[in-house]
Amino acid sequence: MPHSSHCFYNYLSPLAGVLLSFAFSPFDFGYLVVIALSILFWSWEDVSAKKAALRGYLFGLGLFGCGVSWVYISVHDYGGANAVGSGLLTAFFVAFWALFPALVGYCAVKIKFVAGSVLNILIAPLLWVLIENYRGYWLLNGFPWLQVAYAQIDTPLGGYIPVLGVYGTGFLVALSAAIIVFTFKYRYKTAILMTFLAGIWVGGGLLKNITWTHAIGSAIKVSLIQGNIPQDQKWAPENKINTLLKYKQLTQEHWDSKVIIWPESAIPAFLSQVDAFFVTPLEVEARQHNVDLIVSLPLQDTDSDDIYNGVLSLGHERMTYKKNHLLPFGEYLPLQPLSGFVLKLLGIKLGSFTAGGDDQAFLKAGGYAFSTSICYEDAFGGEVIRGVEHAAFLVNVTNDAWFGHSIEPHQHMQMARLRALETGRYLLRTTNTGITAIVDASGNIIQQAPLFETAVVTDSVTPMGGMTPYARIGDTLIMSILAILTLSLMVINYKRKKITQ
Repeated sequence: MPHSSHCFYNYLSPLAGVLLSFAFSPFDFGYLVVIALSILFWSWEDVSAKKAALRGYLFGLGLFGCGVSWVYISVHDYGGANAVGSGLLTAFFVAFWALFPALVGYCAVKIKFVAGSVLNILIAPLLWVLIENYRGYWLLNGFPWLQVAYAQIDTPLGGYIPVLGVYGTGFLVALSAAIIVFTFKYRYKTAILMTFLAGIWVGGGLLKNITWTHAIGSAIKVSLIQGNIPQDQKWAPENKINTLLKYKQLTQEHWDSKVIIWPESAIPAFLSQVDAFFVTPLEVEARQHNVDLIVSLPLQDTDSDDIYNGVLSLGHERMTYKKNHLLPFGEYLPLQPLSGFVLKLLGIKLGSFTAGGDDQAFLKAGGYAFSTSICYEDAFGGEVIRGVEHAAFLVNVTNDAWFGHSIEPHQHMQMARLRALETGRYLLRTTNTGITAIVDASGNIIQQAPLFETAVVTDSVTPMGGMTPYARIGDTLIMSILAILTLSLMVINYKRKKITQ
């Protein structure tokens, strides 16, 4: 390939990454995923593994540099770091996650078949999803942001989400791009491949017409309270009483609802500090009105001094949920002592929470059990479906105030919508500053509060039963099939090369 062409792709790759970031909310140009991946996969044709890695890395810089720019806001505006330190930390964050598209490119070229082999269509999509799964769930407790399936909820491919989940659907997205690249580059059985591509998209559209779950009771009136407490004032001791009174007043205005939910850490104090004078009297009042009240606050184990990010149900029965999937570098520090040293150097103070554990009973409200998630726990479909057959709806409490007027709250809301679609259940999502919303069992937002305003979202939700195919099979089976297929292609390619030597 001429040198000028190499330079062209080196410039085009980061632009394609930026293009991919616009597929996600709040922009929602979902079809850009296929265009961006087609450009990337094409740039990996007829080059060395090192050049493919470089282009993948440049693509990643564009994608994450644009798509997670909100890290700077969190670190600088609310984490307390200075501008230089915040910029360096954000740059390191982007540079680290950009390694993963680079790894896909390197491996795709290393294990691909001879040019023009139709089996090459599968290699990049398989590697893309396997590495997405690794970074999204396993590495550093997972960072699933900007995974390609999240941009497909409103496209025909969204029909595969309740069947295959994020990773199975992500494979079909990447496969669509690979088919386009192969067809236009090699002109190999164009009609057959284009028909197959059309079948993928038409199939997804048809699946959207299937209802996988069913109502198991009458609609329940719910109210979600968005307190809009500024993050830089949330934990100030002098503001605590006013915060509690604000939430209490908003709650008392909606005693006609059956379920009322507060956002993450709406109560800025340990339960032991506010139980007697605030929580218990409020609990009594909720029972008098036949209402189940769901609040969120930090919990402390008096025996071990462990601290938990918790949700507390009040009303007919008092129960607690303790956040299990903790946020790295936010709620705990991995890579110690290095991470602690760096953050101390930057002057950033973070919490030290304990995971609540997998074996926790479902909370109940409105006469039904529900699945609880706190903050970015709603980004992990494999965890939300755990035991979901016993839950009639989903509840997520979040505080995205850490990210200000950025694109992060919109991205997070988009990810939360997929949990409703994957499970076939309504999602009640309450946040401090937005986006508070009620999502139906098809992943559609039916009520939403404006960002950075005090608001209460009230509507009726239907308790749901039954299981989607994805809720039954989960990610493990899907990822195992994709991994086995990848290994099989590698073995076939190895044997072919041995024969030709």
